[in-house]
Amino acid sequence: MLLELRVENLLLIERAELRLGPGLNAITGETGAGKTMLAQALDLLLGGKPRSDVVRPGAAEAYVEGVFSLPPGLLDEPALADLRERLPEGEEEIVLSRRVGADGRTRAFVQGRSASASDLRELGGRLVAFYGQHEHRRLALSSAQLDILDGFCGPEHLAARDELAAAHARVVSLERELDELRARAGASERERDLLAFELAEIDELAPSEEEERELLAERERLRRLDGLRAAAGGGAEAIAPAAGDGAGVAALLAQAEALADGVRGVDPALDALAERLRALRIEAEDLGTELRAYEAGLEEEPGRLEQVEERLSSYDRLKRKHGGTVEAVIEHARRCRQQLSRLEDLEGSLGRLVTELDAARAAEDRLAARLSEARHKAAPRLAKRVQEELADLALDGASFEVRIERRDARARTGDERVELMIAPNPGVPAQPLRETASGGETSRVMLALMSVAASGGAETLVFDEVDSGVGGQTARVVGEKLRALGGGRQVLCITHLPQIASLAEHHFRIEKTAEGGLARTSVERLEGEAVVEELCRMLGADSSDAGARRHAQDLLAAAA
Repeated sequence: MLLELRVENLLLIERAELRLGPGLNAITGETGAGKTMLAQALDLLLGGKPRSDVVRPGAAEAYVEGVFSLPPGLLDEPALADLRERLPEGEEEIVLSRRVGADGRTRAFVQGRSASASDLRELGGRLVAFYGQHEHRRLALSSAQLDILDGFCGPEHLAARDELAAAHARVVSLERELDELRARAGASERERDLLAFELAEIDELAPSEEEERELLAERERLRRLDGLRAAAGGGAEAIAPAAGDGAGVAALLAQAEALADGVRGVDPALDALAERLRALRIEAEDLGTELRAYEAGLEEEPGRLEQVEERLSSYDRLKRKHGGTVEAVIEHARRCRQQLSRLEDLEGSLGRLVTELDAARAAEDRLAARLSEARHKAAPRLAKRVQEELADLALDGASFEVRIERRDARARTGDERVELMIAPNPGVPAQPLRETASGGETSRVMLALMSVAASGGAETLVFDEVDSGVGGQTARVVGEKLRALGGGRQVLCITHLPQIASLAEHHFRIEKTAEGGLARTSVERLEGEAVVEELCRMLGADSSDAGARRHAQDLLAAAA
C-alpha cells in the first residue's frame, strides 16, 4: 500500500504531500488544476521516462518520493534478487524516490540507496498497478494479461503457477549444467590424454627436493674429479711419498719424535711437547693413509656424469613446464590425479544428470498441462463476466474475448500467452485491447477485470479517467465498483464525478492558484464540510446553493 507520496517542484506543484489510506482515495480538482500531475509523479516513481519540461520553472530539480508498506515475500522473487541483497533485512516499509534535474538527468533511489530506473520498474510494478490516459503499459504486457486470467482461476491455480516457476527454473538450471558437462565430455578424451601424459612424465622421474640436491652435488663432484685426485694425491705425497725416501712430513715428524724420546725424563716441559709431537705424527700418518684411500676410491663410473646430467635435465624441463620448482611439479601431479579422477566419473555424472533432468521435465510438463487446462476452461468464463461488468460501466454492446495463444517456447509461467480482445461497438471485429481502447476505456476495462479477477497482483491500483464519458447512474456504479475493489486493496482514483468522489474513504483536492505571474498547484486533504463544498463544486454549483448542498449531502449519506 502507498502510505505517503511527496512531490516537489514537479511542473506546477511546488510542494505536495499526500498521506493516503486503505480503501478508495479520490483526487479531485478543477480541469487544468493539475490532477494528472500526480499521475505523472507516480509514473516517475515507477521508473517512467521524464518529460523534458517536468521540472518547475526556476527550480534546480524535481523530486518524487513514495513510502510503501512492503508485502511479505515480495523481495524473495528471483527478479528482485540483486535488489534484495542491497537492502536491510526485516524491513516493513520501503521508500522509492526519483530526482530529475533541470538538465534532464535523473537519479533513482530505493531505501535511500542509489538504484536504477529499471530497479524502480521491477519493484514499483509489483507495488502499484497504474491504469489510465498516461499509463497503458500494464495492459499492453502479455504477462500482465496472463496474470489477470490466472488471478481469475483462483489461489490454487496461482500456487500451481508458483510451483511451475520453480520447476521451470530447476529444468533450466539442469539443462545448463548438462550442456556444460557435455561440453566438458566432448573435450574430455583429449584432456584425459594430456593429463595422463603429464602425470606419467612426472611419475617416471618421481622427483623430490632431496634427490635434486644430491644430484647437483654429485654432478659438481664428477665434473671436478681430476682436481679432487690431484688434491688428494698431492696431500698424501707430501705426508708420505710413495717412493719411501723419507722426505715426507710423516718421516720428518718421526725424526723429531725420536730426538725428543732420547732425552725423555730430563725436563717435564719437553716431555709434554714430545707427547704433542707424537700425536701430530700419528695424525699425519692416518691422514696420509686416508688421502691415499680417498684417491684410490675416486674411480669414475663410466657414463655416470651423463646419467646425472640427463636426470637433472629432466628436473629442469618439468620445472619449466609446471611452476619453476620441484614443489610446484609435485603439486601439479596431485592436481592431475584429481582431474583424472573427476573425468573418469564424468560418464557417471552425465547419466545421473540426464535422469534427474528427465524427472524434472516430467514434473514441469504435468504442472504446465494442469495450468493450460485451467486457463482454457476459465478464459470464456472470465470474458463473460467482464462483458457483464462492462455493460454496467457504460460500455453496453461491447464484446470482450480472452484469447489464449501457445508460446513458441515454455516460460516460467507456462506454455501460453494471453491477449485481451475488445470491440467497443457492436459489429466491429474485436482487436487487442492495447491497440483499440482509449485511456478511459482501458481504465474501465481494467476496473471490470479487477472486479472479477482481483486475486494476486499489486496492492495499490491507480485509475485515471476511469469515469471518462460516463455520468448519472453509471457514474454511481463505477464508484461502487471502485469502492468494492478498495475493500481488499488500496485504490487511487483521479476523478471529476461527484458520484465517485462521494464514495471515497479519503478525499484530496488539487487546486491551482497564480501568484506573481507563476501558477502554483497545491494538494489538500478534505474532511467534513470541506468534502461537501468540493462536491458542490463538482456538481457545478456554489457551496451556498442549498439544492447543491442537499444533493452533495444525499450522495454522502448514500455512501455511508
